Amino acid sequence: VLSPVVKGCHGMLESQTFDMNRYREQKETLEREAFRRDPEKAYLASKEDFDKKLDELGWSPKDLKTMAVMYIDRTEYNMKRSIRLWFQSAALVIDTIRTFFLIALSILGPIAFALSVYDGFQSTLTQWITRYISIYMWLPVSDLFSSVLARIQVLMLTRDIEAMSDPTFIPDSSNTVYIIFLIIGIFGYFTIPTVANWIIMAGGVSHANRAMN
Repeated sequence: VLSPVVKGCHGMLESQTFDMNRYREQKETLEREAFRRDPEKAYLASKEDFDKKLDELGWSPKDLKTMAVMYIDRTEYNMKRSIRLWFQSAALVIDTIRTFFLIALSILGPIAFALSVYDGFQSTLTQWITRYISIYMWLPVSDLFSSVLARIQVLMLTRDIEAMSDPTFIPDSSNTVYIIFLIIGIFGYFTIPTVANWIIMAGGVSHANRAMN
């Protein structure tokens, strides 16, 4: 019954993700070219340029300070890629836990049905159904959230691509705003069980949400 909801939300996600990946590849290409145009920042996008610049430096206190700054800048540049991987993994974590809960509920469903025929356990089946639906809704809610984040990223990437189309433009190596956005997105994924519980209230699921958080 709920499958059309899942398929519809996933279709929205696929369309937004396709645009996001296309713009991201274009931005990364332009970003590497932009850094290579600036000899002072070429080492950020190229390990060869990084090693070459280190070889050119001596061992004076000033040169050691420059080396330290280079390592910090390159670490910040690579950190953006690492955070993006964590961002993509957050949705996988939610989907994996959802799958585990659904398998457990599916196995225990007949027991809940059997107990519900006895006096005092009539609500067991109702609670099982509401919990199953609530947890099942994690995936469409996750897809909706991912679609919104992908759309925002498309707008950010489009703006960056327009700026990088200028041959004289040199991008900022830190990308602080983009990193903060990804971190917010990672935390946002772990609010999905709470949002799904707003759609259909299921007693007991909130305890699992707190434990997972």
